[in-house]
Amino acid sequence: MEQTGQSSQDVKPQATQIAGNPSVAGDLRLQEFQSRIFRNTRTLRVWLPPGYEAPENASRHYPAFYLNDGQNLFDRATAFAGVEWGVDETAERLILEQKVAPLIIVGIDNTGVDRMKEYLPYRSFSPRLLRPQGKRYPDFLIHEVMAFVHANYRVASGPENTGLGGSSLGGLIAMYTAISRPQIFGRLLIESPSLFVSGRKILKESRYFRDWPERVSLAIGTREAGRDDKDRRFVEDVLELANIMRDAGLNEARLRVNIEEGAGHNEGSWARRFPEALSFLFGA
Repeated sequence: MEQTGQSSQDVKPQATQIAGNPSVAGDLRLQEFQSRIFRNTRTLRVWLPPGYEAPENASRHYPAFYLNDGQNLFDRATAFAGVEWGVDETAERLILEQKVAPLIIVGIDNTGVDRMKEYLPYRSFSPRLLRPQGKRYPDFLIHEVMAFVHANYRVASGPENTGLGGSSLGGLIAMYTAISRPQIFGRLLIESPSLFVSGRKILKESRYFRDWPERVSLAIGTREAGRDDKDRRFVEDVLELANIMRDAGLNEARLRVNIEEGAGHNEGSWARRFPEALSFLFGA
């Protein structure tokens, strides 16, 4: 793993452990997190795998999977429209079934009003944003969030133990981060990415990139926009991205593409696809 430097936290704040919430499975800890790069505060949601606190695992280090839009992952009380991804239930089940090795999952909350600024790396007229901050996101993630998680939890190093993902604009910035910081992330989840932004600039940049993560899960629904022409373009963009990755050497063992018939642009669709994606990215 790239040298992450010191955490953005001068004093390690206390995490709040979630207990008694029927919407949350397992050990989920909420961490107030201050960013110097973005000059704001957000919540980190750190889900620990079964057995993490067991004495026999005291020296064990775990892979880490960082996911954007953290408030939508674990808890329907904070998720958009009350629909969560069910990341905790899915991860716990797959770990107990020994389909996925135990891992730590870190949900990085967006900051609401600044979400678009942080997730857009380019100037855009649709959606309109002339002062994007997304080019700062890789440094925020690597030098602040990941540095903090490594300092406070038993995280294994190396790209083979490090994943990143997101949906929509969160998928766009995850992809941008993986491209701009190669060999940091060995697992990449791209759900319903906003590839159309800024004249499909991310696709143009992707054509010249060769150092993709070892495993990539790429997915989209066929009814993302609810309008035939846009739905078709969104799917075509994802298929073009898949072909770009194949041309760069990703075979079926490294690239999983899921075009889900009738699926929309929403948490329910991403939740439905998450179990197979997690199994592909972190399975044996």
